[in-house]
Amino acid sequence: MAAALLAAAPLAAQTPPAAADSVELPALAAVLAPGEPCTKASDETAREETWTRQALGLDRSWSLADGEGVTVGVVDTGVGSDIPALKGRVTATGDAGSDCVGHGSFAAGLIAAAPAKGVGVTGAAPAARILAVRGTDKRGRPTAHLLAQGIRDAVDGGAQVVYVGRAVPTGKEELTAAVRYAAKRDALVVAPFAPDALPRDRATGRTAEPAPWYWPSAAPGVLSVMDYGPDGTRPKNAPQVSGADMAAPGDAVVSVGPSGPGHSIGSGSSLAAANVAGVAALVRSRRPEMTAAQVSRQLVTAAYPAVPPRVDPYGSLTAVLTDKKGSVPSAPAAEIPAKASPQPLNRALLIAGAGGTLVVLVAGAAVVIPRGRARGWRPAGREEQRGTAV
Repeated sequence: MAAALLAAAPLAAQTPPAAADSVELPALAAVLAPGEPCTKASDETAREETWTRQALGLDRSWSLADGEGVTVGVVDTGVGSDIPALKGRVTATGDAGSDCVGHGSFAAGLIAAAPAKGVGVTGAAPAARILAVRGTDKRGRPTAHLLAQGIRDAVDGGAQVVYVGRAVPTGKEELTAAVRYAAKRDALVVAPFAPDALPRDRATGRTAEPAPWYWPSAAPGVLSVMDYGPDGTRPKNAPQVSGADMAAPGDAVVSVGPSGPGHSIGSGSSLAAANVAGVAALVRSRRPEMTAAQVSRQLVTAAYPAVPPRVDPYGSLTAVLTDKKGSVPSAPAAEIPAKASPQPLNRALLIAGAGGTLVVLVAGAAVVIPRGRARGWRPAGREEQRGTAV
């Protein structure tokens, strides 16, 4: 399997790490080709703190919540049963306790891997539990039916947050119904807005055009997520689509393999969605009274302002929305008596009338008094009459 370079520099630095801080890690696979062997355990371990941990500010968030008491359903390729960072916190439905591909295990690590001495890889909610549910075949190929059934199985298994690791261009009705099933049972579904990579046409070798919609992310009630990398942008070869609810670190991210203590590296919106699912577990752990819809609003409202908004774990844990819907509260309605008494009105009119009369009198006096003094207080016209008689 191809190897990739682990960039351990923080997001703020925007520069590659020194050679001594880099390590060669195997690249994450999403689908295995026919006849390709299952993904082996990685022999490499990331010792340096990853850029995603710093960018998300997880150390600060863990002072408030660590995901304890929350179960996250991982609807993907399965989750390996021999991963030290997840030891004792993984249960599985059916055959999802094995992971030939490694993608589901990787996502589970981003969600809930526990910290270990000398290891820089940690999940967003390191005390959360993982419920592994198969949403693909054993080679990693998803179908709308498998994803829809996986969502239902995760909800029935008690998951309060359901991470879906794939996006498919078909299956609107079936996946929308599955999401509605989750919403009725107060489970938040988090999914990638688009596939990590678009398929290529076998005849021409060209990359397929993006579909107008992907599912389940387009279903009402799903929190859809897009990825960004250490430099704050998305790779040019990633599907250039827009309209996600929010964004999260998803490129050049590091997590656990399908077995053992080693790590691998991967990129894509599916991995960004895993980070958001972990943050959702933090919020549900700290604020268990919140419904799934309220948790979704909390994450989006408290996010860093951008297009789309970027998840802010600490802000999501501390923000206090103005009301349950996250909107500005309306002004209280004025209380008006059924029939107002006429007495206050009459009194006001009387006072206004008296005041008006007083103003007129004062104005008149200002004109009359000077003239009266000038005439010696004689009636008007007396001077004219007397002058005529002379």
